[in-house]
Amino acid sequence: MAPEPFPLSRVLLEAVLADRTSDCFVCELIWPRLGYGPDGAGHWVAGPDTAEAWGQAFPLAPQFIAERPASVALTRSIAKPHKQLLKEQLGFAGYRIGELYPRRTRRATAVNWLLAHLAERGEALAERGPLPPLLDQPADPVAGHPGDLPIR
Repeated sequence: MAPEPFPLSRVLLEAVLADRTSDCFVCELIWPRLGYGPDGAGHWVAGPDTAEAWGQAFPLAPQFIAERPASVALTRSIAKPHKQLLKEQLGFAGYRIGELYPRRTRRATAVNWLLAHLAERGEALAERGPLPPLLDQPADPVAGHPGDLPIR
């Protein structure tokens, strides 16, 4: 059974876009919403609530920031009517040219997927909510935060 997902809020999603959370935390926002859960050995695995397509393609929870195929699958899973929620709900116009790194564009994909997930359930995005301990932006945005997996 997937754990209770971390509550979403505008402030949290803006922190994700600003690269103030680890890549793992970004994944942990999505995994339980896809039905993945911890297996007791430190891994997240597909569970009974994981859609068959996700479970077959990714029996271990996908690394949405580190791995391109996982990010592509996440992008493709966003229904067309929800593709612009990042811009419509958060006013996010994208990163500037000097900020365009795969890690950051994949974070934008993750946030858009989370907004689409809320929209599909008819749930509103809260303005405020709990936050994890926020990190400083990484000195090297390509490498990310300590402990982030390398980008593939």
